[in-house]
Amino acid sequence: MTDRTRSAGPDPAPRAADVPEAAAPPPAQHGFGEEVIAQIPALRGFARSLCRDRGEADDLVQETLLRAIENIHRFRPGTNLRAWLFTILRNRFYSGWAKRARERTGDADCVSSIPATATEGQFWHLRMQEMEQALHELPRPYRETVILVAVLGESYLDTARILGCDIGTVKSRVSRARAALRKRLG
Repeated sequence: MTDRTRSAGPDPAPRAADVPEAAAPPPAQHGFGEEVIAQIPALRGFARSLCRDRGEADDLVQETLLRAIENIHRFRPGTNLRAWLFTILRNRFYSGWAKRARERTGDADCVSSIPATATEGQFWHLRMQEMEQALHELPRPYRETVILVAVLGESYLDTARILGCDIGTVKSRVSRARAALRKRLG
């Protein structure tokens, strides 16, 4: 049918094949869920190094996983899923930190903020506590970097991507963090 023979009435309804499917969510990637689940222990370790509280760390991991699910369409297949998840976790932590700083509550007065202590007679447990304390006393950039590289086994390149800095900065931070830990722990 040419334009001259077309009736003057309204255009016919578009066919289903002509309608773009931009509003439809992308299909879930095969195996994506299993890959994410495999990263949960490492996410927990990194979250605990940031939060210093197991409950808050677990909440942070849950928020991270929720954000990852919400933003699965932003993940590019073939890139490093672990680095992507760690970046989300780190960004969620800093967003929460800034929010807590703005919205101070009476947490200093709260009984639940007082750490519960238990005496353990085992030497290895005491050394682990000393190590955790020494890690938490490190400046945050050093602590994040040494946890990612030395504890979680991330490469320098992946750590640089996660932290958004140069690889030389990562190497320097790891070196300084290790020196500070050696000095502190003897």
